Amino acid sequence: MGQIVAGLLAPHPPHLVYAENPEQNEPTAECGWEELRWSYERLRESLADIDYDTLVIHSPHWRTQIGTHFLAVDHFKSLSVDPIFPHLFRYNYDLKVDVDLAKKMEAAAKDAGLSTKLMTNPDFRVDYGTIVAGHMIRPEWDKPIVTMSSNGAARYYSMDVMQEQMTTLGKATARAIEESDKKVVLVASHSLSHRHYVIEPNPPEDMSKEHIDHHGQYLWDMKMIELMKAGKTQELFDLIPDFTEATVAETEAGGLSWMLQAMGMKDIKAKVHGYGTVIGTGNAVVEWRV
Repeated sequence: MGQIVAGLLAPHPPHLVYAENPEQNEPTAECGWEELRWSYERLRESLADIDYDTLVIHSPHWRTQIGTHFLAVDHFKSLSVDPIFPHLFRYNYDLKVDVDLAKKMEAAAKDAGLSTKLMTNPDFRVDYGTIVAGHMIRPEWDKPIVTMSSNGAARYYSMDVMQEQMTTLGKATARAIEESDKKVVLVASHSLSHRHYVIEPNPPEDMSKEHIDHHGQYLWDMKMIELMKAGKTQELFDLIPDFTEATVAETEAGGLSWMLQAMGMKDIKAKVHGYGTVIGTGNAVVEWRV
């Protein structure tokens, strides 16, 4: 029987890959965003003692108008250029997809009454939310992934509808994994507070210019992180709509809600590997051991 072995909150600012200077990324940086990059180093060290087969990623930057879509092609290789930061992120990706698990997850979600679709276009351009989170978690890219889209229920309907749909999707995800033979790490790929600068420093990695957008955003981030650390999962889940409205958070896409539900809403105390800002947004690297 398959199982979920961990859940991760994994922010995906492309600046983090830029500052790492991996061979896959064309632009090069001097340094930058060390708080978050070192947080990811600690996460990778922590995950080194976990036996797992697949990363399952929920990304806010693969937005589908109707329903939840799942990558279902064995292999993707192309160039990803960030639409906002093309001078920072031009990344040559080469990744494998666990198509068998993707099909099981899509079928389980459909059986639960959700609108779903398998993405079978071999020329599909994988989104940078998937790529950045995948790189920062496992830069070797030696584990297959499953990526699912975000369907915009919060924007098109309401946060309550989003929470309801992510509850259904999370439970369906858990059932599909249990019915497989896979050990899985779940990934909610997104920042916390998401108000950001409109003028970029020169150079972008000038850390003397980096700070949270405003104190109110910081206080909201700290509230959410304290609930994670305390293992108050139901309170955390219930607060997501208010948090999202107050901070324009990427929780709007449903990744954190989906992951908490897939992990069974257990009162697990999270390990926070670090918190930092990128262009004013609040970002936490967080791990739950299930």
